Amino acid sequence: MIYSSFILALRSLTDPGMRQTLWKTLGLTILALIGAWIAITQGVTHLAIPWLSDLLQLDYQLPEWTGWLSVFALFAAGTGLAVVLAFLIGPVSALIAGVFLDDAAESVERHFYPDDPPGKPMPIAEGIWLAVRFTGVVIAGNLVALVLLLVPGINLIAFFVVNGYLVGREFFEFASRRFGPEDYARKLRSKHGGTIFVAGLVIAAFMAVPVLNILTPLFGAALMVHLHKAIAVREAARARAA
Repeated sequence: MIYSSFILALRSLTDPGMRQTLWKTLGLTILALIGAWIAITQGVTHLAIPWLSDLLQLDYQLPEWTGWLSVFALFAAGTGLAVVLAFLIGPVSALIAGVFLDDAAESVERHFYPDDPPGKPMPIAEGIWLAVRFTGVVIAGNLVALVLLLVPGINLIAFFVVNGYLVGREFFEFASRRFGPEDYARKLRSKHGGTIFVAGLVIAAFMAVPVLNILTPLFGAALMVHLHKAIAVREAARARAA
């Protein structure tokens, strides 16, 4: 069930409707990162460097080596900027893609399940809240994983376990909420928690690949739409057998 959902999710990324959502997500993500880059560089140029210059303008004679501090500051600022932007790629793309998750799910349902009743998009306010919540989950998961990277022996395992659980839960609830209320989504997630967690590990593995991780929200949404469909079919068969 997970393997077939994974293969279908990969195929879903090439669907024309999904590609439109992808280009919108990438375009807005790039614009947001450019805005963040400008804001950070301006902050360093007009705030941090003048503050450092004022700090070093003391009354007594400074050793010659202190002149290298400004060079080091510029180098550190550039390195820090690259690290910050690399960290922001995941959360920013998650926030932007979260707004378009219903479009992605609708594209998957229309292409792969044309004979099934379509899911209902979330209200705008709820969709925005989902995007914000998912972004928080991505940030929290990566911060925890970043801290645990300092602990030998469990760092890689911690990354997959934390992110697998969090993203699996959020994406599955999103997919199932299109077909039922919140109680329905949580009950289904509780009943099939192990399967959903393994699917979350697949999404976490996707998230761990640089550059490709920009596609994580769309891939995760597609994977969980397919998984929810498979689980719903199994639940319906059990109900008929009972």
